[in-house]
Amino acid sequence: MKLEITRVDVWIAKIKDRPGGLSEKMAILSRAGVNLEFMIARRAPEKPGNAVVFVTPIKGAKQAAAAKKAGFRKSKNLHAVRIAATDKPGLGTQVTQAIGEAGISMRGASGAAIGKKAIMHLAFDKSTDAAKAIQRLKKL
Repeated sequence: MKLEITRVDVWIAKIKDRPGGLSEKMAILSRAGVNLEFMIARRAPEKPGNAVVFVTPIKGAKQAAAAKKAGFRKSKNLHAVRIAATDKPGLGTQVTQAIGEAGISMRGASGAAIGKKAIMHLAFDKSTDAAKAIQRLKKL
């Protein structure tokens, strides 16, 4: 199985849990030419009235400046790995099973298939876990 495996920086911002809260952040990124591949937003149930958004990639100084202006910061404690592959049944199982068998615990996982392409983003608590996961996944 051919996997494209890369480390990615994840940028995080707090948002107000109200209509338009997310779109305000996204508009700032759009005006700076940011072309996001991945975005996930969710409420922060432990903090009523607040939410959080995670995005990637942010490329170059102009985009980083816009992201910071919008309240984003590059995560220092979320270590992410991006996997791209041709979609097929069982792909997610093979990836997560390989990581589990290597004794690595994931912080989170997201994925989608569009057409014949599958993209997954896996998050780890430690840089060393992300590196170990990459080495294990290269053997698939």
